[in-house]
Amino acid sequence: MTQNVFWIFELTIKEGQIDNLKKIMLEMVEATKANESGTMAYEWTISEDNKKCHIHERYEDSEATLTHLATFLSQYAARLMETGDATGFVVYGNPNDEVKKILDGFNAVYMVPIGGFIR
Repeated sequence: MTQNVFWIFELTIKEGQIDNLKKIMLEMVEATKANESGTMAYEWTISEDNKKCHIHERYEDSEATLTHLATFLSQYAARLMETGDATGFVVYGNPNDEVKKILDGFNAVYMVPIGGFIR
């Protein structure tokens, strides 16, 4: 099985916060792309009515995940959570206990691999 850690995080956007969300998203995408080589995917999508945002993130392993989480928590978490409420967080792969301890603060649901493959 893969050592990757990946998830879909759902944010329900607060009224009047779409522009702030987009501003924070641009900062986070630029910083992640420039500074986190262990980030394999970092994609933000939004519903047609601008009420839901899904963030798909994939990391090589738990160490790369911890690198991202350290930056996120210190620089972006408070600002992002002002724009919306966490309404879904499903985690896949094999996060270690240290990663889980952090993600538990966002009410993560863990899906345990039971089969399949990744190319």
